[in-house]
Amino acid sequence: MLRSEKKQFVEDLEQIYSVSSSVIVTHYHGLTVSDMTELRKKLRASDANLKVVKNTLAKIASDRAGSVCAHDIYKGPTAIAYSVDPIAAAKVVVDFAKSNEMLKIVGGVVDDMLLDTSGVESIAKMPSLDQLRGKIVGLLQAPASQLVGVVSAPAAQLARVISAYANKK
Repeated sequence: MLRSEKKQFVEDLEQIYSVSSSVIVTHYHGLTVSDMTELRKKLRASDANLKVVKNTLAKIASDRAGSVCAHDIYKGPTAIAYSVDPIAAAKVVVDFAKSNEMLKIVGGVVDDMLLDTSGVESIAKMPSLDQLRGKIVGLLQAPASQLVGVVSAPAAQLARVISAYANKK
């Protein structure tokens, strides 16, 4: 890689580290091209991405971005999965690692917290931001629909009584 390419690569990684809420560091040794393509597709479907990184350049970029990423996790064939949603990348990577033993989760950074492998796995078990928003909307709508049912019940009962009285005569 030329010096100018390295400079651009570090700038790109620095941007990734500063914008992303989560960066999951993995080792991909032994994965085939089709496995990597499948992982990338799954990540893109969750608004996340995967990037194969050079370890020394990743260390430089994380330092420049002010990331709390530990330097000892950048060893071997390293790829990072990153996303704006703090949980999306972790969910996809953990699910993929369960079905493919060649992908090893080394650690990660989620909202400026350094996580080990078990931390990334526990983050992946949490519901995503969209799922949490859906639950909140459901909780907010439930009292309103119950209130409508309570308010309309006496009117409906009155209508049934009048209808029964009319049918009786």
